Parts: sequence; C-alpha cells; structure tokens
Amino acid sequence: MSGVSSESSPLSGRNSFSSPLSRFNDLELSSESGCLSIIVLGASGDLAKKKTFPALFHLFHQGFLQSGEVHIFGYARSNLSDDGLRERIRGYLKGASDEHVSQFLQLVKYVSGSYDSGEGFELLNKAISEYETSKNNESGSYRRLFYLALPPSVYPSVCKMIRSYCMNPSSHTGWTRVIVEKPFGKDLDSAEELSAELGQLFEEEQLYRIDHYLGKELVQNLLVLRFANRLFMPLWNRDSIANVQIVFKEDFGTDGRGGYFDQYGIIRDIIQNHLLQVFCLVAMEKPVSLKPEHIRDEKVKVLQSVEPIKHEEVVIGQYDGYKDDPTVPDDSNTPTYASVVLRVHNERWEGVPFILKAGKALNSRKAEIRVQFKDAPGDIFRCKKQGRNEFVIRLQPSEAMYMKLTVKKPGLEMATEQSELDLSYGLRYNDVKIPEAYERLILDTIRGDQQHFVRRDELRAAWEIFTPLLHDIDGGKLKSVPYKPGTRGPQEADELSKRMGYVQTHGYIWVAPTLSNI
Repeated sequence: MSGVSSESSPLSGRNSFSSPLSRFNDLELSSESGCLSIIVLGASGDLAKKKTFPALFHLFHQGFLQSGEVHIFGYARSNLSDDGLRERIRGYLKGASDEHVSQFLQLVKYVSGSYDSGEGFELLNKAISEYETSKNNESGSYRRLFYLALPPSVYPSVCKMIRSYCMNPSSHTGWTRVIVEKPFGKDLDSAEELSAELGQLFEEEQLYRIDHYLGKELVQNLLVLRFANRLFMPLWNRDSIANVQIVFKEDFGTDGRGGYFDQYGIIRDIIQNHLLQVFCLVAMEKPVSLKPEHIRDEKVKVLQSVEPIKHEEVVIGQYDGYKDDPTVPDDSNTPTYASVVLRVHNERWEGVPFILKAGKALNSRKAEIRVQFKDAPGDIFRCKKQGRNEFVIRLQPSEAMYMKLTVKKPGLEMATEQSELDLSYGLRYNDVKIPEAYERLILDTIRGDQQHFVRRDELRAAWEIFTPLLHDIDGGKLKSVPYKPGTRGPQEADELSKRMGYVQTHGYIWVAPTLSNI
C-alpha cells in the first residue's frame, strides 16, 4: 500500500487530502494492495490508547487506511470485549465527527491473551486469518503489521510468539513487519543482546525500531533544508559555524513515574536516542540518494566519527524534590538534566562542539536546534555585544525556523539591533494540519520505507558513544549537581556552554507570530 488506494474511501468525498502526508513522495516504493492487518500488542496500555490508535484513526480519516482492506486487532492480557476496547480508546480519537469515529471503531477487534504462551497467539492468528479469508482477496496478498506498544523486556518472548504462530502464511504473497518502541537496551551489551534475539527471529528489513522524533515535521525538513538550498551549503561547516546546540526542555518533573525514570535517566531517555537522531541529520554528509539505506549509511558514518566523550565536557543535574518520590532511592544519582558535548572528528566539523542538552522541571517546554555562526570579521558597526547570527529550528511547540540577524534599527540614527527572518508554520501553513509523528512512521512502515527508523548498526554506534559515560554515572564517577525546578538547570551547564564558545544573546526574545499580531 504505497500510496492512497485507487478504491474510493468512504470519507474521500469529505476530505480534500490536504495533509502533507497526502503529498508524500513514494521514492520508488512499489504499490501494494490486499488485506492489511494491523495488530497492536499492549492494546490496553497508555501508549496504545494515547498514540497508536489515534495515529491509526487519523490515517483512516485521511484516506490512507481503507475500510475495505484494513482491519485492526488489539491484543493484551486485560479481559476486554471488542466493545470494551472501542470504548476505552474512543475518547482519544479527535478531529472528526462521531460518524467517522464509529466507522473506524468498527474496524477494531480485540483478542485477550498472555505474551509468553502460544494459546493467546493462536487465537490472534485465527482472528487475523478469518478476516483475511473473508475478503475474497483476488491478489492473495496478506500483510501483517505488528506494533509492540509494550515494555522492551517482553520483546523477545512476544516476537517468538509472532514468529511461531502469527506470520504471514507462506501460501500467499505479502509480508510481516514488526514495530518496536524504545528504549532499545540500557547500554551497548544489553542493546546488542536484544538485537541478537530479534535478529534470530526476523530479517532486518522486517524490523522497524521506532523513534518518534524522526517523524516530526521539522526533523524531516532537515534533509531538504540542508541539501536543497544553495545558501547553506558553503556555510554548514567549521569555517562558518561556531557551535551547535540541540535542546530538549520540559517544564514538569517525573510526575509519578520516578521509579521507572530512575532506571534510565535523561541521557538514556532523551539524549542517546531522540537528540542523537537530530544530531545525525544536522551533521551527516549528503547521501547518494534519498533511498533509505543511503541516508542511514551517512548517519552511521557520522556516529562512527564521534570522539569519546570527556568528563570535563559533561554536566549532569538532578532537580530538588526528585527524590521525594517514594519510588526513587534516597541515594539516587540518576540525572534529570544533562548537557553533553559531542565532537566530530572529520573535515567538516573538526573543532565545532555539538552541545546536546535535555532536562526536566525546567523554566520552559521546548525542543530546538540552535546553530550559532562565528562573529562577522571587521565589525565596523560595533554590534558584537548584541549577539551572533543564529539559525534556529524550533521542533516543538510552535514549529518554526528563523534566522537571527543584525539589522538597522528604524530611525534617523545608524543604530543596530537583532531581528529575524521567520518561517512560522502556524502562520505560513495555517490551513494545513501537521501530522503527528506516529502517523507518518506507521504509514512509512506500511509502505516499507525504513528511512526514519533505526538500523541495527546505527543503534550499536549510538550506544558505543554513550555507554562509557553511562557506566561512569551509574558507578558514581560523575555526580549529579542539584538545581531548582523552574530554572534553566544547573549553572554549571551554562558555564560549560560558555567554555564551548556559545555566546548568549541578551535582551532578545523570539515571539512566535500569529495572525492576530500582524
């Protein structure tokens, strides 16, 4: 199912398919048709009801999933009926009429069973097979997509059950694909063990390791921005760029999930996967083509060029009150904030620090890339104190790209100030719904496009960068410094950025433009 089916959707008359997804370039992916079964394992959990099922609903609502060829199965241990699951997820299906919601829910069925015994998976396979045979499928193509909305600890047992009981029947063409959620291990050894276990059951082209950051609109724009605009090509290197910051900030703490979070910490939870994926797209070389393997090859190359992380270029912190959670050990050293400097040893980036920062309980909520350029030589306007040129890509919220420039201040005097060239998506594309990351990534999986998923060697290279640092933190060789909730984080982190050459702009605040303030 490479694009929108030629069969008319029951909703097609009501939708103009104006979503960016409908203009997705198929990039040589072949068209497929036939029965599509989507199986959500862990269907009664939070991830499934808040992310997976709403994403499937939006794909259905936009015509990418056709009621004539798709069926959705929920599987979990909970004792639920079909209607019980439908009512559980109904409240999370937004943006359409009750009629559309009801049409989607009729495609959803539920099977109850455990994750480590064959009985439940035999029932699941029976339900899928009954749907497939009921369609009188002329092409004979049976496609089965399994979404593991489950803890990674059960991945091996669940995948064994899928392999033993629920594979696409060999008598028919089609495929079986498996989406697995992060975290993919806690360090290099555990990640390699998990990869080996799954690799014994499925080929690499059947496995889709999902990192939802790769589905975000502004992250997807990075390749276009870098390699389709002549403007950036001569500037995107050590000659013009002083430093790069990739930042993730949350204005809330662990919110009752302290016990779970304490097993991982902010580096494993955010930096090693989400921010590192963004780092790859910022720093990688131009791929040979847009084929998924060519793009992933370049990501692996840049990861393999990263030098070992130095302790003096790391700051970790823990917000005051974190250990008040009774599920968090009193002696926990787990960081809720981290600032880590990566250095790329290649011709393009030698000497340019990449500062990856993430934290909880900070003064704002945002994720952004901040590329700071070097000072303009021969500063005849004496305007260095106002700050440097910066190219900022705001990933969330208020998606935007803007360039901070020094301009003449309006008036009779030759005075300068900082302003911006601004592309704010809410204003420029105010009539377009920006798809959620999970919508795009599930659609990519159906199409067989692995560009935005993590390959096994890429996963290994990522863990090779961070595992020594993580072991040192776990062993107490680096201590978390305290910081107050609602602040920028530890003062030591700002000092680290300053040592790395980052020049903070004072007195300038970017405000997302809206139609009401123009």
